[in-house]
Amino acid sequence: MARILIVDDEQSIRETLREILEYEGYEIEEAKDGEKAIALIKKFNYDAVLSDIKMPKLDGIEVLEKAKTIAPELPFIMISGHGTIETAIEATKKGAFDFINKPPDLNKLLITVRNAVDKNNLVIETKVLKRQITKTREILGESPSIKKIKKTIEKVAPTDARVLITGENGTGKELVARWMHEKSNRSDKPIIEVNCAAIPGELIESELFGHEKGSFTSAIKQKLGKFEKASGGTLFLDEIGDMSLAAQAKVLRALQENKITRVGGEKDIEVDVRIIAATNKDLMQEIEDGNFREDLYHRISVIVVHIPTLNERVEDIPILAEKFMEDICQDNGINKKQITAGAMQGLKNIYWSGNIRELRNIVERLVILCDDKITEEDIQLYANNGKKKPGTIDAINEFSRFQDFKDYAEKMFIDAKLKKNNWNVAKTSAEIDIQRSHLYNKIDKFDLKRNSS
Repeated sequence: MARILIVDDEQSIRETLREILEYEGYEIEEAKDGEKAIALIKKFNYDAVLSDIKMPKLDGIEVLEKAKTIAPELPFIMISGHGTIETAIEATKKGAFDFINKPPDLNKLLITVRNAVDKNNLVIETKVLKRQITKTREILGESPSIKKIKKTIEKVAPTDARVLITGENGTGKELVARWMHEKSNRSDKPIIEVNCAAIPGELIESELFGHEKGSFTSAIKQKLGKFEKASGGTLFLDEIGDMSLAAQAKVLRALQENKITRVGGEKDIEVDVRIIAATNKDLMQEIEDGNFREDLYHRISVIVVHIPTLNERVEDIPILAEKFMEDICQDNGINKKQITAGAMQGLKNIYWSGNIRELRNIVERLVILCDDKITEEDIQLYANNGKKKPGTIDAINEFSRFQDFKDYAEKMFIDAKLKKNNWNVAKTSAEIDIQRSHLYNKIDKFDLKRNSS
């Protein structure tokens, strides 16, 4: 149901307009003067505003000007009993949707209101669709690690070098892959994504290389694989660490010879793809465990780009949070909200196990549940995920016994270091200067596991 704000200092006019528009199914709110109207526009979202021009305190033109700074796309229909061509032109220049004389013609009023509401809905939908079809979102952040990644992309993207992107889930590996493609000489061709973890082992070969009709029970027609679809462009193998050894062997051949063979086929098909792979696993450990081919690793890792966790780049949290808030508010037709300095510090104090993906979810929750200004108390209420950083006052106050706090801090420290090194136990034990067997004992003691979220 569309929501309309009626602004007029005459109660009888407001009541008449309310009665007409409510009968047509609109939700109506009233303001008796311009100041009240501005206060309501700041607080609530409207699909259109019907405003008188001659009013005390703030006239309609002043209300229009102030409202456009708060909600630029909000349609204003100006109504006046003393209308002139000059007044109508002035209102239109300042962004009014239309101008109607009093007493309004009923049919014109209803058509104008309907058109204004439709325009507002189209503006919101267009913004959402533009964001959805935009090739690649911006890589946000000014931390040294992010600046290094951006610099690496600028150098590597124009080449055909194969790239391996490592990092935890939710850190933005796909985004880096897409930027590698966007800045490459292949950007006019497609980037085709394959989530190796989401495709069953028995189907991965058909997905990658395609199949011929009748090659297996459900193969009722020929199917092109991702390699063929990506030819001339980029093939993004996400979570390549989860690919079966059989599929790895075929991928290795494809990379060596630039040829593939469809499942059930005999003909070699030439392909020209650039491979960008990503994983949240420690592939060197997977090689040691016999789960990943070392020769394939060396083929895909000409350039290795490691994406840091959000906990390793907390200085980027304000930039990310503000951008997420802006996008979420636009997508939902909500006026942009403010976040206080205390609230922002509260976000920086959280231990983000889900990284950027978790931060965006929290920001969306805050936008939906909080008032216009998001406070430190809101962070405590809606964003406290129970994973505060060790050493903060909040974390210290949670424990009464020194040993409990010591165990908590030790667990967080070891967990963070293991994640930083992609769960390479040997590398982590050397970095934190304890024996590997001792580190294994700590992992068992604290029941630490790879993050699968």
